[in-house]
Amino acid sequence: MEISSKINVKVIIGSTRQNRFSEHPARWIYEEARKLPDAVVELIDLRDYPLPFFNEPMPPSMLKGNYSNEVAKTWAAKVAEGDAYIVVAPEYNHGYPAVLKNALDYAYSEWNNKPIGFVSYGTVSGVRSVEQLRQVAIELQMVPVRNAVHIPSFWTLLDEGGKLKPGAFDAHKESAKKFLDQLIWWARALRTARNH
Repeated sequence: MEISSKINVKVIIGSTRQNRFSEHPARWIYEEARKLPDAVVELIDLRDYPLPFFNEPMPPSMLKGNYSNEVAKTWAAKVAEGDAYIVVAPEYNHGYPAVLKNALDYAYSEWNNKPIGFVSYGTVSGVRSVEQLRQVAIELQMVPVRNAVHIPSFWTLLDEGGKLKPGAFDAHKESAKKFLDQLIWWARALRTARNH
């Protein structure tokens, strides 16, 4: 089977709550990534994967893809398609959402030896959330890239009606470019390594 030369990038919306802000930066970084000539990009919403709290009889590192839950099987298959991941993560109480941790925990080999990067917002621009997520990614045998996009004072990007203001993310375009270039570089290097 011939492998596509394009890098398969999954953009994951890391919050499922009502009135979440995460849809806005997720759609923005998705559109920025789609401009890359060597990438195929998909936007993934955790709302479409209503995973129960992790309750498999063994850890995913030992399950080797044999998940008992049907949603988990579907989720793991979707994760497996990716060559690289962008997680859009808010910061909740110095950390990241439980639903995101659960989604990360429900797969293992599907994440292995692939790069992951972060777009964050919240208190201190979501930096503390990303610092914790990097540790989780390493345990999943992923490569968290150094560059990230941190969005400060995200509430100022919305108008009085709660809609995103025009050009809300323009100030982050340069950091997004550096971030995406780094993610794609790692994705290519790691895919080459996985295929040898």
